[in-house]
Amino acid sequence: MVSRSFSSRLGDGMNTDPLICAEADSVLTPPRNVLIVNNPAAGTNGQHVIEEVTRMCGGPLRSVEIHVTTHRGSGTDAVREAVQGRGRALPDLIVAVGGDGTVREVIEGMTPGRRPAAPVLAIVPAGTGNSGYRMLWGGRPWQEALRVAVEAEDKGARLRRLDLAHLAETDALVFLGACSGLIARALETARDIPLTGPARYARALAETAATFKPYPGRVTVDGTVLHEGDTVWANVGGGRIRGGQYLVLPRSLPDDAFLDVCVWGAEIPATRVADLTLTGGHVDRPGVVYGRGRRIVVERLDGQPLCFEHDGELQPPSGTTMTLDVLPGMIPVWGPRAGTEEGPGAEEPRAETGERAA
Repeated sequence: MVSRSFSSRLGDGMNTDPLICAEADSVLTPPRNVLIVNNPAAGTNGQHVIEEVTRMCGGPLRSVEIHVTTHRGSGTDAVREAVQGRGRALPDLIVAVGGDGTVREVIEGMTPGRRPAAPVLAIVPAGTGNSGYRMLWGGRPWQEALRVAVEAEDKGARLRRLDLAHLAETDALVFLGACSGLIARALETARDIPLTGPARYARALAETAATFKPYPGRVTVDGTVLHEGDTVWANVGGGRIRGGQYLVLPRSLPDDAFLDVCVWGAEIPATRVADLTLTGGHVDRPGVVYGRGRRIVVERLDGQPLCFEHDGELQPPSGTTMTLDVLPGMIPVWGPRAGTEEGPGAEEPRAETGERAA
């Protein structure tokens, strides 16, 4: 097996392009036109949530519009229509009330033609996993995060620009990340488990890991082979957290113009995935490699379809490859200043070069 870990860097690890990086001390004005996209079917949503969100977003100088989603893609359609200015004032703040699926729909609508978004995104975590919110704010109350966005005052925060990824095989936008192998296969298992939320996926992961067989794979980062051999999973993206609790990419930053990738080889049993990724401790184990780059290619080498998901959606089996390219600085969103994030792995220092875990 060929396996090595490395990192590429731009400046000090943060995006230094003035068109992409929002300065912490920029003078910003509070939003005037707010669009709230509310998914009432989200796991922890309720009438009290949308009432509080509406109250916080309202004010004598603000126009507040609420779109209630009714079907898959409803949020994307509403946001896309709003940002294209069809018969209404352009929103300068879009609030996604729901889980990671709702956030992804809103992001899809914010970036027509894959152009960087103009409105600022705010997330009210009303789903079951809420990995996107936790990526930015950890365990802080959503009211704190929304207040910053509505008032446009730093209060220990700064305006950031989230990177996204483009999945070449399907022309899809990727918000949190994409993963092959075990983590994707567990989504199949979860369909038959009569639980909800993180508990459902935790059981699915355990049941899948008990019988999972690694697949022959290769992962290439910017044209250099990072890993080749038996593979349990390969995760690519900008989100540190997946499934609401697993620190799969603990070194990732959401706005550094790179995609992180972590590959779990066959040296560690698949049954250890759940407990090790809860703390991010897997990156220090033999057989786990970590890299960073602008184009990540994940392949299955035996001709069988590559099982993979992105943003929690299992993809139909088709080809043997998934290719992800970074889309830097696509989504403006408020988040804590560097060094004040909560949770394991938040804003960890990045090494100039990495070595294979030993």
